[in-house]
Amino acid sequence: MEFWQQTFIACFAVFNFLIFLKGLYEIKKRNPYGLTKYLFFIGAFVWGDMFVLGPFWIISSAISLLLNNWYLFLLFVSLFWVIRSLGETIYWLNEQFAFKNRNPPQTLNFHKLINGEAIWFIYQLFWQCIFVISTVFSVYFINRWLQTL
Repeated sequence: MEFWQQTFIACFAVFNFLIFLKGLYEIKKRNPYGLTKYLFFIGAFVWGDMFVLGPFWIISSAISLLLNNWYLFLLFVSLFWVIRSLGETIYWLNEQFAFKNRNPPQTLNFHKLINGEAIWFIYQLFWQCIFVISTVFSVYFINRWLQTL
């Protein structure tokens, strides 16, 4: 693994440790459902997510650094997004047909562009696309990772 890759993974782990601490602070303040608008790229949508995701990303980074394998790190990332996007697809599919909607259309991004309940299936389709892309990347990274063994 090249130095810049090691540096990136190490910084990623430190960043996740710090955000994990912030997540613990928010949970103790009784704000586990507070939105984390800028942590989408690590899969955190609310502060409570960081209670699990912080340690997950730290451990994934540590394993990748220990084994000195960039493709393994990328495989962790892509497989995470396969699972996360599948879960989000199911969530938004259920939101469409639930009697009690936890995400009213007017509270969601892009609701001004996509009026009413149609926003829910747009979110579902978005997550399906992420699922497909991350699955393809996972297959690719599995191949690349296996070549390094």
